[in-house]
Amino acid sequence: MYNTSFIKKILLAATAVFLYSCDKDFNAIGGDLIGDDHFGLESEKYDVLSYNQEVTSVQSNVLPTSALGIYSNPVFGETTANYVTQVALVAYAPSIGEDPVIESAVLSIPYFSHVTANNTDGSHTYELDSIYGPANGKLKLSVYESGYQMRSSFPSNGTELPQYYYTSQNSTFDQAKVGTRLNDDLTKPFQNDQFFFSSEEYKTVTKDSNDKETTTYTAPEMRLNLNSAFFQDKILKAPASKIASTDVFQEYFRGVYFKVEKADGSPSNMALMDFSKGKITITYKAKTDITTDAPETTEERTIVINLVNPTSSGGTANLLQDAKSAGYSGAISSSNVNKTEGDERLYIKGGQGSAAVIKLNDFASKLDDIRAKNWKVNEANLIFNIDSDLMTGADEPKRVYLYDLTNNVPLADYYADQTTSLTVGDTKGAKYVFGGLINLGDDKRGKTYKIRITEYIRNLIKDKTAKNVNLGLVVTESIGITTSNFLENRIVLQPNEYFSQVPRASIMNPLGTILYGGKASVPDDKRLRLEVYYTKPN
Repeated sequence: MYNTSFIKKILLAATAVFLYSCDKDFNAIGGDLIGDDHFGLESEKYDVLSYNQEVTSVQSNVLPTSALGIYSNPVFGETTANYVTQVALVAYAPSIGEDPVIESAVLSIPYFSHVTANNTDGSHTYELDSIYGPANGKLKLSVYESGYQMRSSFPSNGTELPQYYYTSQNSTFDQAKVGTRLNDDLTKPFQNDQFFFSSEEYKTVTKDSNDKETTTYTAPEMRLNLNSAFFQDKILKAPASKIASTDVFQEYFRGVYFKVEKADGSPSNMALMDFSKGKITITYKAKTDITTDAPETTEERTIVINLVNPTSSGGTANLLQDAKSAGYSGAISSSNVNKTEGDERLYIKGGQGSAAVIKLNDFASKLDDIRAKNWKVNEANLIFNIDSDLMTGADEPKRVYLYDLTNNVPLADYYADQTTSLTVGDTKGAKYVFGGLINLGDDKRGKTYKIRITEYIRNLIKDKTAKNVNLGLVVTESIGITTSNFLENRIVLQPNEYFSQVPRASIMNPLGTILYGGKASVPDDKRLRLEVYYTKPN
């Protein structure tokens, strides 16, 4: 329990830091909030067994945010991220009208962004969030009709089981794409062959019947003109039965597939996006339904097709292809991982990446002695030191997440921490007492990640039946998401034990970091240990 004065100090320190949603904008919240002044408390340090664990192909059809693009990391290698999604009509059985003639079909998906300036003319200046790689990066972007029927479930022995799609299935969807790309207007290369994530807002000017102008501004978004002839035939000329219900429509129009390749002569980059906010707006003209109008009278109409929400309905998948660097690939190879003495370096990376397994066996072996001496735990921390030399030139994840790997659930300290982010929309800034936020050195590079596991340690001491579980460490895109996704293939850790899941928020984050492990050969000032502060009876 902390007194009011101490809490005020916490808030004062925290509010001095502005948190962005982008991983490149770091903060030091969590490093000095707790545990730095212990007022004469006695500490004990315990060895920690820690080693690498590769995360192979993993379920990616329920991600709130997904990656699109190509990100080259100087430490971990290159990741290419494609995306596939089902689509759904906003309104089924629409009245299309007689003799419809399409005017445009526009795909739009908002980017994560924030306003940096409000201009005097009513416009705004934006900065994009969650962009990885050079800000001026370009891609060859192709959007195709998908020919693969995605489902949310499949029948098995008389019951419906959830259908999973995995990060490794890009070739399946690439081979199933139909026809040529839909964003095919080569007079606008910024929408296809030289596509880039633009921070410019959109300005639209409309006039009413009295010629009064209204200006509307739209925040930065992906906006692509799609092939009009395709949507004229696929939607406006569709048989009525094909657009009458969800199931039939998703069999008829199976979705869209986003494919990225390197653009000629340009570096590439990657963005995290919420595809569920995307839509295709079809604008067309058709004869009016008013019988008293002249036969040639037409009116403008729209039909909107939504990209489905992966967390609530339909099928989606973030499709990842990794070209790992030699150093990273070797470090996480099962033949090189040392599960007896631990690894000197822990490589943790999001996506189809890697995690670290943490075992507190040394502390657990001393529990009887701690109980007998009646030591009271005031605080317990794991402090992970970043290998800044190996991480030179690489973007660093803003936060890591420690969890109960044995049961794939959060730790007691996670639940006990009710602090919220001090910046609206920051998915990584909450639960800062629990920790895991990056702490920066004077050079503005990452120095440590500190995680508080006081409640977990207290419980082991107080409850002799409590199990000393294996802990998992991953990067995270959102500290509020603790659900796990299944790996396509289970990985054996040791007899009768499986690494079969990984936290969902880790899959959403493309970054990685290298931490010093607990192996005896690691320099003492960098070695991973459990540090516990006790009140000891006289």
